[in-house]
Amino acid sequence: MLGGGAITVPKYEGSDEFKIMPVPFVTATFLDTVRIDPTGANIAVYEQGPFEFSARLGYEMGRKEDDSDHLRGLGDVDMGAKVGAKAAVKFGPAEIFAQLDKTIGGSDGLEGRVGIEVNRPLSQSLMIGASAAAVFADENYMQAYFGVTPEQSARSGLARYDAGAGLKRADFSISATYMLNQNWMVRGKAGVGVLLGDAADSPVVVDKIQPSGMLLVGYRF
Repeated sequence: MLGGGAITVPKYEGSDEFKIMPVPFVTATFLDTVRIDPTGANIAVYEQGPFEFSARLGYEMGRKEDDSDHLRGLGDVDMGAKVGAKAAVKFGPAEIFAQLDKTIGGSDGLEGRVGIEVNRPLSQSLMIGASAAAVFADENYMQAYFGVTPEQSARSGLARYDAGAGLKRADFSISATYMLNQNWMVRGKAGVGVLLGDAADSPVVVDKIQPSGMLLVGYRF
């Protein structure tokens, strides 16, 4: 599937300002084993009945201090490569999953996600979905994005803050995919993340509630 659209997201995780960005949309599956999408690649390692285990390759976008005036003096968090794994079990239209991703470079952090996703067709043309997940992170990740070192505090004016490992965010989303014909589709998605724990208490965070939205048009070959 090939297409494009736009997303609206906070300028950074914890911001109360938003940005709208154009996004390309490409998904492809090779030999029923490798699936590529805008987040990276998933490689099926084991499948047996409702159980599935896969390896993951992707990327972490990082963060620029130019993204917001509130980040001035904190410096940049560089982009990094991600390697990880995902385990999932399906119950009808529902999938319960757990995934773990390690960033190489950038934050050099570890991020985990546990949740449930449901996709159900309402007709031959319309598919709806919903998901909920809890997101965890190690100290490296938390300190890179939510911590403030003494040097950063002196440059930015924000209070010094040590962010520890633990629960970072709760995510919720709903989506709808509509097939206009055999090839063309439109997909919309709305979500909200709620920062928790040390992330929510960070002086880097202006708003704990992090809404997002996406609208895509694609062509299926």
